[in-house]
Amino acid sequence: MRKIFLFLFCVAFFLAGCSQRNQANVVNVWHWMIDRQETFLELAQQYKEQTGIEVKFELYAPSETYSRKIIAAAQARVLPDIYGILGDKKKLASFINSGFVADLTKDFEGNGGAWEKSIFSKALDSNRFEEGNVYSVNSGIYGVPIDVMNIQMLYNKDLLAKAGIKRYPKTFTEFMEDIAALNRIGIEGLISGWGETWMVDCFASNYAFNIMGEEKVMATYKGDVPYTDEDWIKVFTLFKDLRENNALAQGIVTKGNKYAEQDFALGRSAFAFNGSWCVNVYNEMDQNLNYGVMLPPVVNEERPMQIWGGAGSSFVVNDSSKNKQQAINFLKWLTAKEQQAFLSKKTKNLPANRYALSSIPEILSQFASAMDKTTHPSIWKYNEDAMVQETFDRGIQSIIIGEKTPEEVAQAVQAMKVREMEKAQKRMKRQ
Repeated sequence: MRKIFLFLFCVAFFLAGCSQRNQANVVNVWHWMIDRQETFLELAQQYKEQTGIEVKFELYAPSETYSRKIIAAAQARVLPDIYGILGDKKKLASFINSGFVADLTKDFEGNGGAWEKSIFSKALDSNRFEEGNVYSVNSGIYGVPIDVMNIQMLYNKDLLAKAGIKRYPKTFTEFMEDIAALNRIGIEGLISGWGETWMVDCFASNYAFNIMGEEKVMATYKGDVPYTDEDWIKVFTLFKDLRENNALAQGIVTKGNKYAEQDFALGRSAFAFNGSWCVNVYNEMDQNLNYGVMLPPVVNEERPMQIWGGAGSSFVVNDSSKNKQQAINFLKWLTAKEQQAFLSKKTKNLPANRYALSSIPEILSQFASAMDKTTHPSIWKYNEDAMVQETFDRGIQSIIIGEKTPEEVAQAVQAMKVREMEKAQKRMKRQ
């Protein structure tokens, strides 16, 4: 801990010593998006030619290095005019409550709400705090999404055709029938980066919402419904069914997503579970890959399938910046239709501006068409405790490899839930 403090102090001292002071007609932006730096610089040049305002994009990567820099800069109070905050909504709330983030609500609502109406509402929700939120943040909008994303399933059209499958499956029963057809000709079913537990969690929560609905899922996170409930057993059993029906690619729980993306791009699996960022990835791996986008096939046909999605990357404005209005003006320009179309074309990410969709590639349009079906932990009323989540995700991995039964995992997750709730109650009593 002492070493960490010393490290942050040194970084903060360094930042304080070399930070760029606020300059008139100069807006400083810090970010971590390596793949977008060149495009950002092109847009900055366009903005300077149009307005005379210079925008300096400074790239700091990887993301862990960037996050440490932002924390140190906040401690030294040398944050740039515009920056991004990596992490969950709790972390964004801590920056807001510390006075490091400007409330942009009036800017979004001005001019008849033109700026707000132009942005996907699900993307804005990631940066929006409602009245009475659990983070004690004043209600408002505190960030600007520059792109959006959602996570769906992909299917290889050529492999499905080879197995005699004429259309992608819409129900879980149809999916299992297709898996059997693919297996008969030696083609693996679903690949994903489930070595990364957050992707397992994403897939599982999709089906939890589909099987029992959001209200019951939130009641579980709150502690009112146990994980041994029959609906949660159905969620865990789903992964047992996938294993027993040979629906998952070999080694799926050991693969990082980059390796899983290679497998799908090389035609080793017929289906993939991946986010909209994959369009750019697959394009670089194989420009002739013939694939389509589909929602995960439903188990409960009475409920819609909801998927994770919303803001891909967002910027916030430093509330202490002397160039605050210039920073806001630039973000309005950056998220306008023309600039969003340019950004999307160059980076193959979904634009945050809904009016820019008309000029994006067809495959991105397929992702965009499901934005109204998105949800995300960053906008949920409750989130699960980290230790419980870890037990949940690791438990599902153990079901996939046949180490534990759904019932055993349900009991283990519930035991951890009870333990963590008791610890939380003790902490509250001590305060």
